[in-house]
Amino acid sequence: MNSEDLIQIGKRVIQEEANALKQLENQLNKDFAAIVELVLASKGRLIVTGIGKSANVATKIVATLNSTGTPAIFMHAADAIHGDLGIIQKDDVVMCISKSGNTPEIKVLIPLVKSMGNKLIANVGNTQSFLAQYADYVLDSTVEKEACPNNLAPTSSTTAQMVLGDALAVALLEKRGFTDRDFAKYHPGGSLGKQLYLTVEDLCIHNERPMVNIHTGIRDIIMEISSKRLGATVVLDQQQVVGIITDGDIRRMMQKYQDIDGLTALDIMGKKPAIMDAETLAVEALKIMKEKNITQIPVIKNQQYFGVIHLHDILKEGIL
Repeated sequence: MNSEDLIQIGKRVIQEEANALKQLENQLNKDFAAIVELVLASKGRLIVTGIGKSANVATKIVATLNSTGTPAIFMHAADAIHGDLGIIQKDDVVMCISKSGNTPEIKVLIPLVKSMGNKLIANVGNTQSFLAQYADYVLDSTVEKEACPNNLAPTSSTTAQMVLGDALAVALLEKRGFTDRDFAKYHPGGSLGKQLYLTVEDLCIHNERPMVNIHTGIRDIIMEISSKRLGATVVLDQQQVVGIITDGDIRRMMQKYQDIDGLTALDIMGKKPAIMDAETLAVEALKIMKEKNITQIPVIKNQQYFGVIHLHDILKEGIL
């Protein structure tokens, strides 16, 4: 078997699983909408359970639900019948994931859940199974065959289970009106979270505040830029930002003028600079810097000069 043969196997598996998902779309019915409303109305959590590969799928679905605003807990079906059934509280909704819906652990667990009075959702690949018959609502994850050539290893079936979990999570997210700001609350770490909550104020507050007025002489301007280590200084007139002078402006001035002693900030500053409010997201500042090909932006807060945000401040936070 050569490399091309292996590539063809990979393509075949992808195609077979894609076909299974296409059929899954046709199996979605009114139970799906009812499940969304049920979970939204619940005062408890969504308990997701399963065994074997379905348990692995359940843990992923739980993670997705929690990260998008739906409180969820994973409960292993085998552990549940050996002491973990106490995880389920009276207001919780239970979703059981199973391909066959007839495994011994499921047959023991489901009557116990029903006797507790909790609503039961089945994410099941056999709508005639024990699980499907007991469930209040059914998500049909039936697939014609697994992508495994022996039709044994859970492949297409687990993909179908997971996609139904994603569909449920996204429907709940949209119905709830979950925003990117809400998303940031659950993802504070890493570059993704920082893109959603980190503002320019959070970054520039740690920087020096370089500033001169329009009448400041060139030597004092150079000293201000050098001492504040941001490669620029803001120019103020009556406490309002009217310009910015960068290292590049200084170099261009040296090339243009032979005598620099009489020059002031007004002579060399970049007029009408990009100015950003302190509450602006850092990722938005990065976007503007890229568009304008600049590395510093003056920041204002309550209409007053607050500081300077530098490209390096954003990049060192891992925002790209």
